[in-house]
Amino acid sequence: MPLMRLPNIVDHDAFYEELIDAQRDMNDEQADMFLAKLVLILANHVGDREVLSQAIQLARANTLAQRA
Repeated sequence: MPLMRLPNIVDHDAFYEELIDAQRDMNDEQADMFLAKLVLILANHVGDREVLSQAIQLARANTLAQRA
């Protein structure tokens, strides 16, 4: 199964707001830990190693491209 790259989150604005609100009152270390835990929980839910590898590669390439 290929990685879903088109928008696929119902009510994406509400999701983003919930994600930001969940980090409220956290220091940077806690927010980083929260995001790492969320990634692992969602990765476990996805479960498909090929999709997870594609997602890692896409996130890395996107992050490195923003440095330039």
